[in-house]
Amino acid sequence: MLITPAILDDAAEIAAVYAHHVIHGTASYETRPPGIAEMSSRMAKVIDAGWPWLVARDASGLLLGYAYASQFRDRTAYRYACENSIYIRHDRRGEGTGKALLIALMQAAMHQGFRQMFAVIGGAEPGSVALHAACGFVHAGRMQAIGRKHGHWLDTVYMQAALGEGALTPPPEEPQ
Repeated sequence: MLITPAILDDAAEIAAVYAHHVIHGTASYETRPPGIAEMSSRMAKVIDAGWPWLVARDASGLLLGYAYASQFRDRTAYRYACENSIYIRHDRRGEGTGKALLIALMQAAMHQGFRQMFAVIGGAEPGSVALHAACGFVHAGRMQAIGRKHGHWLDTVYMQAALGEGALTPPPEEPQ
């Protein structure tokens, strides 16, 4: 498996991976998958901000999954906190791709200056909760019945991991 920064030419494959989860799963609360143009726009927002968007490919070049981190909220005081998003091809889950991507994403986000990473896990997906726990994330909260999809109320679990020095030291500069 090779993990590299995503490029906008990856948008079609990324959109296809995500579409399966939107249509069949509960990790995303979207109910209609975004098209390639919308996915390109989302990618550009992250990449242009200097935040990490990674893809994992197998030896044949098949996109196995992707992960990205973006600032947790838009307000300046959040500049050292990011939220991750990670999706793996539905037919290639359980092969270690998610863990490899998440570890690489945590490192990339730390190098971009983020000190805290949050996972906002839609549907309280057990696999995603286990993946994040295996990578050092701890439970940070649960919002009950916040979404509704496929005829069910869905909870959202928040998990958190410190990156680098986390909150042990002040950042290099204070948000202004």
